[in-house]
Amino acid sequence: MNAIELRGLTKFYGKSRGITDLSLTVKEGEFFGFIGPNGAGKSTTIRTLLGLIKSTSGSAAIFGKDTVREKKNVLAQVGYMPSEAVFYPGMRVREVIRLSARLRKADCADEADGLCRRLGLDVSKKVDALSFGNRKKVSIVCALQHHPRLCILDEPTSGLDPLMQREFFSILKERNAQGTTVFLSSHILSEIQRNCTRAAIIREGKVIACDSVEALSKTSAKRVHVQGEVSVSALDHVRDLQQNESGISFLYGGDIDALLRILVKQKISDLTISEPDLEEIFLHYYLDGKGDIK
Repeated sequence: MNAIELRGLTKFYGKSRGITDLSLTVKEGEFFGFIGPNGAGKSTTIRTLLGLIKSTSGSAAIFGKDTVREKKNVLAQVGYMPSEAVFYPGMRVREVIRLSARLRKADCADEADGLCRRLGLDVSKKVDALSFGNRKKVSIVCALQHHPRLCILDEPTSGLDPLMQREFFSILKERNAQGTTVFLSSHILSEIQRNCTRAAIIREGKVIACDSVEALSKTSAKRVHVQGEVSVSALDHVRDLQQNESGISFLYGGDIDALLRILVKQKISDLTISEPDLEEIFLHYYLDGKGDIK
């Protein structure tokens, strides 16, 4: 079964583009990444998917149920973490968490306690006094404490320190291993590469690529770092050229033998040729609107 199915989903704010003719499927049990910078349409997609804002056209379904006609049944199976954590002022952390559980008519006390311990969250503090990172932790607990069948997380790690990010993803991986579907929206490519099995790239409100993370990362281009007095002006297929005092770095999609013939005639103190990471490949999806960086 598909956990998420979007068909031609479109949302305009007046004449302004939100998302356009967006189609996407996420299978139940996947750890799925949704990649794009701020303004690409990630949050609009999620809010429209959940029925929190009305679409201009198209349809969205979660576990086969239309998210407009069966919104209440759909949301009962979802744990949603918005990009911005906002709570009623004057409440203590424990009160916010209990309210979230009561709204779902669920007893989540034991699970909430465990999550708070793992995240180092002080439940006695008032939410008004919390740092941005600690407000994020409250949002995580509220989204996960009822053991949802589907977790939809919009930029969840902003504000979390590296140790908390590691613990957060440990929790998500545990849930995913138990069968929970995870839909992770992020502009941090390393998060997607380390944790997701499949991902979609959104650009200007449209999905421009969707495949396994491994397939999205595959390219014939190499990242080349050269130290010394070097010029590659005679070479084709050179992209993203960066230069500093010690040498140059660039993406190269041409013939390696041609590259070496050029370099061997120059003064080189060090040479490294490696695979580009997903972030570098992602930048070229955005520069060209496609994945070809040859």
